[in-house]
Amino acid sequence: MNTLKSAFWCFCIALALSACSSDMEDLQHKIAEVESRPGSRIEPLPEIKPYDAFIYNAVGLRSPFVQGAPVLNNNDAANGLRPDSKRVREFLEQFPLDTLRMVGTLKSKSDGRLYALVRDKDGLIHRALPGGYLGQNDGHIVSITNSKISVIEIVPDGVGGYIERPASIPLNE
Repeated sequence: MNTLKSAFWCFCIALALSACSSDMEDLQHKIAEVESRPGSRIEPLPEIKPYDAFIYNAVGLRSPFVQGAPVLNNNDAANGLRPDSKRVREFLEQFPLDTLRMVGTLKSKSDGRLYALVRDKDGLIHRALPGGYLGQNDGHIVSITNSKISVIEIVPDGVGGYIERPASIPLNE
């Protein structure tokens, strides 16, 4: 039985080696064909430009990574523009202004006031009136029309004060 198995394995190995020998002839023929082709010109390497070192001349100046003393603008100090920290926050002030969408308006029959319909990022619809607030930068609603909500935000000016910045939320059609 063992001799039968060894004869079988010898036959399989011989068969595999004979199959490889015919593939090797094709491979050797292909190599000879490629080697017989004429060689092509090799392009020269690109010229290497010399490195120009940067010389840092601002050694005596203030480091941009260390905060200096804030420069106060006399106009801001005079007008006292600051967000009202004691004011009770409205619901729409928890959302960034760019995530709020105006989806329509409603006019009250009883008093004639125009309400803006504002969709928050969760898809819920809220009413807003002129004089109300929305957005995270103390956005005071100045006016509401059928096509947009006009807002004035109070934002930091970067030097310790605050400035007013106009913004609007157009009707999202």
